[in-house]
Amino acid sequence: MPPPTRLLVASIGNPAPYLNTLHSAGHTVLRALTVPLSTPPLVKSRPHANGLLAHSPTHPITLWHSPSMMNISGPAVATAFRAFQKEYPGAALVVLHDELESALGVVSVRSGERGTKGHNGLRSLAKAVGGGYTRVGVGIGRPVAREGGEVAKYVLRKMTGGEREALEGCVGGVLGELERLLEGGK
Repeated sequence: MPPPTRLLVASIGNPAPYLNTLHSAGHTVLRALTVPLSTPPLVKSRPHANGLLAHSPTHPITLWHSPSMMNISGPAVATAFRAFQKEYPGAALVVLHDELESALGVVSVRSGERGTKGHNGLRSLAKAVGGGYTRVGVGIGRPVAREGGEVAKYVLRKMTGGEREALEGCVGGVLGELERLLEGGK
């Protein structure tokens, strides 16, 4: 299979008031990617499910910030990607998301066909999009307590300055993975 002609990098997370939480790490990293990709500001795009969109003038990469709540983000991602494929046949979808099972700032790449590990946003995505995309997880660590209520409190609390720095610091690793995908790497 030939490498994709362009990537739609879609971040999933939550809108305000949960935008600056660990659960929205994908959005934090997407905004940080605008610098090395030299994109103009992200702007609302009606055809792309009202998400925020920006095209890189230096890389065949388009950034898209989901407007939906994390746990129901799948339909918006599917709508945006269908519109994107009409503009860029041969394009591929890459989804940026928080990864509870990885240490803060650690980047992992998986096929969209892999299990969701209980991540409701990825579950919604799998239902709406199916497979055929790549997931880039950004580690947010895990609280010591494993009970659902404690995990929810952990991922929905405001991130600290140090946590934001660690997430923004993984942008080079994310960009390297995107470039590898454009070269045909899996």
